[in-house]
Amino acid sequence: MANIKSAKKRILVNRTKAARNKSIRSEVKTSIKKVEAAVEAKDKAAAEAALKDAISTISKATSKGVYHKNNCARKVSRLSRAVNGI
Repeated sequence: MANIKSAKKRILVNRTKAARNKSIRSEVKTSIKKVEAAVEAKDKAAAEAALKDAISTISKATSKGVYHKNNCARKVSRLSRAVNGI
């Protein structure tokens, strides 16, 4: 355990940020799974609606610094390609 006051604060701040990032990543994964489930079911309308939501969620995660912009672009591209392939 840290003895210095600033080090103790860093530990607390890092825990808070890690919890926030974990929550955001989980939300992104859930939205991606919804799109993939709709694609598997060959439901074009549901897939497009889920894709719109997923793109929004992924973009928010990127703007908050949870994902790199190229990672975001890759995820969106793969989901879009999957939906367009129905």
